[in-house]
Amino acid sequence: MLIEWMDEREQAQNLDANAQPDEETRKTQELIRRVMEQVLADEGVQMETVVGVTLVDPDRIREINNAFRQVDRVTDVLSFPLFDYTGESEEPPVDEFVGMLGDIVISLEQAKKQAEEFGHSFEREAAFLTVHSMLHLLGYDHEAGGDEEADMRRRQREILDRMGLSLKGTK
Repeated sequence: MLIEWMDEREQAQNLDANAQPDEETRKTQELIRRVMEQVLADEGVQMETVVGVTLVDPDRIREINNAFRQVDRVTDVLSFPLFDYTGESEEPPVDEFVGMLGDIVISLEQAKKQAEEFGHSFEREAAFLTVHSMLHLLGYDHEAGGDEEADMRRRQREILDRMGLSLKGTK
């Protein structure tokens, strides 16, 4: 898997173009990579894939959320699948996965805030958001509700359980 990383957070913008990520960012990137690989393995995706991951601050994710979803508030993660697996968009539907899956935009600051609010680790929250977003890139959709939502929630739990990042009492 190839991950195209972008870091648009203010702290990253002040660094030299050749600077390496700080230790916290590097560990978070490694966690995100492991989670993405687990999702692909659990979903049976064996081909080489490419996913763009952009780390942003709360103000930036709010701008993106407003621009693409017309929702003017901070969110935690946004998913931009490259292909339509349902046939519901203007893009022609596809029946199978292709190499470039799409983009994930994640606010690590929002993930930290939510981890504190929910009483679990930042790692668990970042992993959940990554699983959630990857499943969207692979065609899952919870917004329709019903069986699709239940299936997506079940897959999220199974993947996080397999990685040892489940929440107690969420079976």
